[in-house]
Amino acid sequence: MIKIFADGSSLGNPGNSGIGVVVYKNNKILKKSSFYIGMVTNNFAEYIALLVALHEAVAIGDKPVFIYMDSELVTKQVEGAYKVKESSLYPLNVVAKNLIHLIGECSVVHESRENNKLADSLARDAAQSGFMKKPGAGANQLTLGI
Repeated sequence: MIKIFADGSSLGNPGNSGIGVVVYKNNKILKKSSFYIGMVTNNFAEYIALLVALHEAVAIGDKPVFIYMDSELVTKQVEGAYKVKESSLYPLNVVAKNLIHLIGECSVVHESRENNKLADSLARDAAQSGFMKKPGAGANQLTLGI
């Protein structure tokens, strides 16, 4: 079983933004990713964090996958309970749904910020840094193949 905690952070809305993703396999941290994504809204940052988490899940290939996020908006939009009204988020939502379908056994779960502290901290640090951290500096660089 793979558990992934993902979070996006924006210092302003829009503002300097970052994402944090923590991948667990058998309750042990397998990978941490954190990077700056530019001047975007918080919701956009949350979607990018979800896409990175889904990319990690595809790369790992194990199932089932549970992705935990503190963004109710993103989790509800992905499950179809909320409509995507913001045009900039619509393509991100479509890509996320396609990746979830590709993975198969994958659930995106709303989790409290209290239970998502490490991903939240990574995302905030990345937003504050204004640049992508280098491997070995507490985070991994990541190439999106989506």
